[in-house]
Amino acid sequence: MSMTTTSTRVEEDFSDTDAGLTVVPKRHPGRVLTAVAIVVLGALFVRSVFSNERFAWDVVWLYLRDVSIGQGLIVTLELTALCMLIGVVLGIVLAVMRLSSNPVVRAGAYAYVSFFRGTPVLVQLLFWYNLAALYPKVTFGLPWVSLDANALITPMTAAILGLGLNQAAYQSEIVRAGVLSVDHGQGEAAEALGLTKLQTMRRIVLPQAMRVIIPPTGNETIGMLKSTALVSVLAVPDLLYSAQIIYSRNFLTIPLLIVASIWYFVVTTVLTVGQFYIERYYARGNHRLPPTPMQQLRRFVRIHSPLATQETT
Repeated sequence: MSMTTTSTRVEEDFSDTDAGLTVVPKRHPGRVLTAVAIVVLGALFVRSVFSNERFAWDVVWLYLRDVSIGQGLIVTLELTALCMLIGVVLGIVLAVMRLSSNPVVRAGAYAYVSFFRGTPVLVQLLFWYNLAALYPKVTFGLPWVSLDANALITPMTAAILGLGLNQAAYQSEIVRAGVLSVDHGQGEAAEALGLTKLQTMRRIVLPQAMRVIIPPTGNETIGMLKSTALVSVLAVPDLLYSAQIIYSRNFLTIPLLIVASIWYFVVTTVLTVGQFYIERYYARGNHRLPPTPMQQLRRFVRIHSPLATQETT
């Protein structure tokens, strides 16, 4: 008997045996119990929150649409955008300096990053706000320039400088990590083709490094949105400060804090969705391309539908 005939008979025996069997999916009682416990606890928490009259949800709904709260939200968004712009641009410059072959340039960038990462951002904000106590006149090293520091450093200016320069220190490390993640041979190949270092960085290295840079930059943007609440100590009329002004008059502290928290959560959610699609854009060609919510929903329905279960069986 040949080997081919033997293997054919074995396959027929297995197919005849499998025809009378029913495939039963493996049970996971632990997962089911955990899911049920989470749903029950979540339902109890939501019920306790919305049934507690001390939350004053009617007041929350009223001040969610308040004009001063909306103006504070706009100031918060402006601060976030400006500070992240300063942080990203200056962070790229500092990252390139950290990767420079010049030891003086590297040391200067390292000193900047060490200082701003080594001191609290609230202390930096207060220093910028009180800059006039150290330098009453700002000259920028030019003899014909003499600016009044009190007029130059407004609360808004101090907030932008404090948050933006602090963010640049963290952003530089993110960009540096992204650049180092690109294979060194890419730069050598670009140099062999006659490209300058600046052209290599702009056209070859940075586009590939964006896969590594985008996720932490998105997290830093969300963190910056929440860090803008610190500028309330400088009397900058951001979202939190606007809520504080209102509850200092009507003493409804908890409802106004809930209003501010809801708006922070809404904007954070929008930024998270935007970050997701930006990550997908720069992850093109990657086998680990994250699925969209609609793709996840279709997959869930396809796996758990009765028709799919019958076909699998």
